[in-house]
Amino acid sequence: MMMTRAGAVLNVNLAAISANYQYLCKQAPTTKVAAVVKSNAYGLGAEEIATQLRSDKCDTFFVAHLEEGIKLRKALGRSPEIFILNGIPNNYADEFLANHLTPVINSLSDLELWRALAKQSGNSLTAALQFDTGMSRLGLSAKDIQKINAVPSLIAGINVGLTMSHLACAGDPSNPANEQQRQAFDALCKTMPKTKRSLANSSGIFLSGEFHYDIARPGAALYGINPTGDSSNPMKPVVQLQARILEIRDAAVGTQVGYDYLYKASKPRRLATLSIGYADGWHRQWTSGAMYQGIYLPVVGRISMDSMVVDITDVPEAQLSRNMFVDLINTEQTLDKIADTQHTIGYEVLTSIGERVERRYSNK
Repeated sequence: MMMTRAGAVLNVNLAAISANYQYLCKQAPTTKVAAVVKSNAYGLGAEEIATQLRSDKCDTFFVAHLEEGIKLRKALGRSPEIFILNGIPNNYADEFLANHLTPVINSLSDLELWRALAKQSGNSLTAALQFDTGMSRLGLSAKDIQKINAVPSLIAGINVGLTMSHLACAGDPSNPANEQQRQAFDALCKTMPKTKRSLANSSGIFLSGEFHYDIARPGAALYGINPTGDSSNPMKPVVQLQARILEIRDAAVGTQVGYDYLYKASKPRRLATLSIGYADGWHRQWTSGAMYQGIYLPVVGRISMDSMVVDITDVPEAQLSRNMFVDLINTEQTLDKIADTQHTIGYEVLTSIGERVERRYSNK
């Protein structure tokens, strides 16, 4: 039996992450492949993942928030470049400088904050500029770029090291929005022709080489999520989620289970209560059960905050007992299968996994 105090364990295969990174590098051989490790590396552990990728020669990382960047800088040391995707919070521009972090400028307000700090420091400061090419989420608009070009002092003291945008529909290679965004990006980049460019996310790497530019920014593909839409997944699986059996009981005909008595046994069943629930990221409305040695264990009743019940009738009685662990995510019940079943995406499955779930790392 597994030795742990935790009710559930997320096993993370660092060797698989390394293999996925190398595979992505081969898909874009003339492009620097960075790593997106925001949201604690999609819930897997940013420090551990980034440290592994540093050993694989990755020297550029992207996170969403300033606080994430500060923690990552402490873990990785001075050398890699760390970009902060969500721009500059008011009153905190100096912390970017103190922690050697590069902001992604998404608005004229961000630009003003960085320009003021450059003037105050007396040095030229590096930043990335993000362009909004149609996603309407973050980024400078075409009007903003026109204003910058008309008033060069708006960018005084700022060294634009990278121009970037984000693809909205790259998971669907046939979607015309991909080419529309690429053309819009090219048009905006003409105003800064000597600057490095970045457009491709995980799925963008699998579009044509025209989308690769100078830097690609994969996240999901590194962690085993399929970046190719309906095609078979080329990435190695990275995670295995396991939950402890708290209790096993026999349920007679008519036994009701869980909140609101959503389940009523129509015939005798054997049930196991698992130590994982919606507080751990296995959402209340989900219907994905567990696996044990290739046997599917369906959910019974409603998932609770700290536990869920599964039907283990199909497992020989002697094989399962209290304190054993069963799988919720593995090579059979994959992230993408769970996401499809629950009408969501693998990103949400991973990032939902809570802090109470113990993370364990292996390199084989």
